[in-house]
Amino acid sequence: MILLAALAVLAAYLIGSIPAAAWVARGRGVDIRKVGSGNSGATNVLRALGSGPALVVALFDMLKGALAVWLGRLLGLDPALCALCGVAAVLGHNFSPFLGWRGGKGVATSFGTIVAVDPVVGGGAFVVGAACIWLTRFVSAGSILGALTAVTLAATLARPGWLILTVAFLAALLIWQHRDNITRLQAGNERRLGQKG
Repeated sequence: MILLAALAVLAAYLIGSIPAAAWVARGRGVDIRKVGSGNSGATNVLRALGSGPALVVALFDMLKGALAVWLGRLLGLDPALCALCGVAAVLGHNFSPFLGWRGGKGVATSFGTIVAVDPVVGGGAFVVGAACIWLTRFVSAGSILGALTAVTLAATLARPGWLILTVAFLAALLIWQHRDNITRLQAGNERRLGQKG
């Protein structure tokens, strides 16, 4: 079982490392790492290529997290190990060997993971995060607030310790990945959704 779990986590990491943003952008003749923020994620694709490609990337990145969790379930792993597979997918997305150990910030893949593990927590985080983005037009602020909401919900609803730890780790990683955005938000020069440059 230990070997099976290790192989599942490795496979989940490789699933997460598939660089959808980079490949979609390359198909349009763009190196996503050299435009905008240089981030290999849906928001940068939106700024560089428009809403259609960005939606494809966002959905694919969410699916990576969910597939990783479902892989664990398919192999009969316990829920905590299934969640670990989801975490591995997020790490693969953020630190992809296909992109020189770079990648995205893990928002969509974290969301896909959390929804697959606990739809109530994931759904609540999505509502709050999406509302924040709609009101402020700051994707980074909505992503961070959604992550914090997931942790709050997991704790408030008295979810198992492994689930709270999983969500807390993903939230902490997401916030760390957004540290430059936080600096720009504080300085008042963070780009809003739809803003070029």
